[in-house]
Amino acid sequence: MSRRAFGGVLGASAAAVGAVGLSAAQATPKLPQSPAAQERPFRAAPARNSPRPNILFVLADDLGWADLSSYGSPHIKTPHLDRLAGQGVRFTDAYSGSATCSPTRISLYTGRYPGRIKAGLDEPLEEEATVGIDPTHPTLASLLRESGYATAMIGKWHCGFLPDYSPTRSGWDEFFGNFSGSLEYYSKLSSVGEYDLYEGDVQHKDLRYYTTVLTERASEYIGRRHDRPWLLNLNFTTPHWPWLAEGDVEEAARLEKLIKAGGPEGRMALGHPDGGSIDTYRRMVEGLDQSIGTVLAALKRSGRERDTLVVFSSDNGGERFSYSWPLSGAKSTLQEGGIRVPTIVRWPARIDPGQVSHEPVFTPDWTATLLEIAGTRPKASHPLDGTSLAGYLLRGEDAPTRDLFWRVRGERALRRGQWKYYRAAKDKAPLRDGKDQLHDLKQDSREWADRSAHEPALLAELKAVWERIDAELLPYPSSE
Repeated sequence: MSRRAFGGVLGASAAAVGAVGLSAAQATPKLPQSPAAQERPFRAAPARNSPRPNILFVLADDLGWADLSSYGSPHIKTPHLDRLAGQGVRFTDAYSGSATCSPTRISLYTGRYPGRIKAGLDEPLEEEATVGIDPTHPTLASLLRESGYATAMIGKWHCGFLPDYSPTRSGWDEFFGNFSGSLEYYSKLSSVGEYDLYEGDVQHKDLRYYTTVLTERASEYIGRRHDRPWLLNLNFTTPHWPWLAEGDVEEAARLEKLIKAGGPEGRMALGHPDGGSIDTYRRMVEGLDQSIGTVLAALKRSGRERDTLVVFSSDNGGERFSYSWPLSGAKSTLQEGGIRVPTIVRWPARIDPGQVSHEPVFTPDWTATLLEIAGTRPKASHPLDGTSLAGYLLRGEDAPTRDLFWRVRGERALRRGQWKYYRAAKDKAPLRDGKDQLHDLKQDSREWADRSAHEPALLAELKAVWERIDAELLPYPSSE
């Protein structure tokens, strides 16, 4: 079974289990006080002079919408990310560019829908993939580098494999991390048994817990003396499976042995179908929070905290042990639980602290936003699908009005304001019959009240918009 098939099965089962379990838990316990309780509606600060910022973009892997205490988790404690939210803006209606790893990353690096390039049709890219982001395609890093930024990526790439594809071929001056979609946290073995930790395009040996290794590298990069602004994409694999918190060395050794043995069981070992627990997941997320706290402390020591724009987000919704109440669905689906993600923005020089925004935004918007803030234009040959939020964040303009579009095989979604057009894939949501639906997310974030019979004209309009955008993209191979 491929990772795509395996992930689809897990996503569907997680959605089903989550729907049943959470419905039974409607009497949610009172949540602990968090910075979210002190937030006020977002309002842009008065214009202030500031240099072009450094950009630290931190991406978690498979982190669910409510897996942070500031987003409502009753059992996971994330004080460092909660503090980050209290120092900037917490977005409640932020989305990933797709429902799985590599398409979302493609949408961040290109600022475009994943379906505009062949690699975006793989959901996600597997180790045998022969496609990736073409080195000639403009990226966030290549465009910023042309305008004078130093660029680095630390962590998960997952947008193509050597020898043809690499971050250092797509605009990043430096790369330290893994190419594949997942790896065992200690041995660094991918699902096909290959060692997958690289510095540039050369393997780098380090058998310590991966999250710790990435934290050290990121802190070192931030602490250097830079003579120009920098972009650092810090891509953790946490809390993606396998379910290993730091110190779980016996379970890591068992998985390593399975991977090295090969065969179907070895290929699926990283998926960890016989492992994990809510407590292990909690430890992984809390470890991620601690690591981000360490990186932010390094930023403060560097003296550049005020002039650094920090964005924290996730590449898609959560998986088996994630907490996403009240959303339905999970990773691999276009229900809210599969694509709505925690997102925090902090820039002390330009954005006031303690705010919350309910505006719908998604991954490609951050590409457009960062380029505008850095004074850089996209290439006319590769127009962006994301919309810049710079006017909203910095100049007091209204949030941009536009439609957010998603597609995965057999499934479609489009959001306009409070309304969401959605069609489920029959094999992922058989109870929904694969029919066109309309949901009022302001009233029903769980997406169970289908309003299509009450708003047939709006449903038809949103469906037509979705199909117009879809017609501009590459088609999925007919065999799919």
